[in-house]
Amino acid sequence: MAFEGLSSRLQNVFSKLRGKGKVSEDDVSEAMREVRLALLEADVNFKVVKDFIAKVKEKAVGKEVMDSFTPGMVIIDIVNKELTDLMGGSQSKLARATKPPTVIMMVGLQGAGKTTTSGKLAKMLQKQNHRPLLVAGDIYRPAAIKQLQVLGEQIKVPVFSLGDQTSPVEIAKAGLQHGKDNGHDYVIIDTAGRLHVDEELMEELRQIHSHVNPDEVLLVVDSMTGQDAVNVADHFNKQLELTGVVLTKLDGDTRGGAALSVKAVTGCPIKFATLGEKLDALEPFHPERMASRILGMGDMLSLIEKAQSNIDTEKAKEMERKMRNAEFTFDDFLEQMDQVKKLGPIDQILDMLPGMGKMKQMKDIKVDDKQMGRIEAIVQSMTTDEKQSPEIINHNRRKRIALGSGTSLAEVNRLIKQFDEMRRMMKQFSDMMGPKGGKNKAMKQLKSLGKGMKFPFR
Repeated sequence: MAFEGLSSRLQNVFSKLRGKGKVSEDDVSEAMREVRLALLEADVNFKVVKDFIAKVKEKAVGKEVMDSFTPGMVIIDIVNKELTDLMGGSQSKLARATKPPTVIMMVGLQGAGKTTTSGKLAKMLQKQNHRPLLVAGDIYRPAAIKQLQVLGEQIKVPVFSLGDQTSPVEIAKAGLQHGKDNGHDYVIIDTAGRLHVDEELMEELRQIHSHVNPDEVLLVVDSMTGQDAVNVADHFNKQLELTGVVLTKLDGDTRGGAALSVKAVTGCPIKFATLGEKLDALEPFHPERMASRILGMGDMLSLIEKAQSNIDTEKAKEMERKMRNAEFTFDDFLEQMDQVKKLGPIDQILDMLPGMGKMKQMKDIKVDDKQMGRIEAIVQSMTTDEKQSPEIINHNRRKRIALGSGTSLAEVNRLIKQFDEMRRMMKQFSDMMGPKGGKNKAMKQLKSLGKGMKFPFR
């Protein structure tokens, strides 16, 4: 997961500070030494680390902090703000032309995920009720044009192509005109990449730039290459005047050095990040939310936005009614799992919940997509009657379900037991919130509900 090592290190540093009633200058220096090491291990640019530590230390040893009742929390707040500033301060939104279409030029080296990112961006714009057009301008990489056309078919976005015999400059010009003639409000031009930055590549990109005059020049870089990604961004920015960066494979970069260095080194904002291979796995980059995730404070705003755009409101209301009336079945449970999966990989969802970083490190918390797949297999191996009335599932039925789902009898028993407990708790919760349940009774019952609860179906 993104920033996993850094997040763990920083949370350990600040848990020591948080417990202190008074913080000395030596305490701050010791904490900053550990923060410095954590950032360098995360492959953050050395000069960026030096400047960051200097800024935090200057603010953290002030009289206001030292005299505070909660100095540890104040220092964490300072680090949170500085991390946010380091990554750009606030979200940098996509430009929009005063007269459509808005032209977006996608640039970058081969292998960074430029073509796929172009498709993801088109899908995101389409979901916002825009009419994007993809332009296939990479005539050098084998099958690049076909790849973009396949992506276009998948997301139902038109792709403009003149094959691989026309110059990229002519393709870009003709693609832009096609966009204007057909009422597209965004034109996304996928350009060619190279294995390294060279003059020939830059000259071609400069020519395309001068002919289409793009509103956005987005550099796509592979965040897993760490400082190389930052160096590439710096080269491109000096040659082409970038307007933004898209970090791909951020979910696979456990260190996160590129995300923390690129804005400081290039002055160019990170506009998007990809967190997975699916075509809807492109997210606007929010520095303040990312800083919050790194420090283990979660990212509830992003989680709420994901839920609002992916979860069926009517289904959610019906599910809530069934829970209240203790009518929740295994069919409903499967549907609920399906809704949760729409939010993305479970690990990413957990990272958005405050405090979950530490909980995930505990032995008894292990939830991943494979585990959810096993649960799904168990439920799907049940008959319709068994899903509707779990109480009829006797020993022989459980053996059959285990065999059919490729799981063990113990796993089937555990799932059914915890499903029963969940239904019982829903019923209790519903009763305590009813007309006979007073505030004190509700509090007592809530405490009893918490006893023995385990993380979902482990």
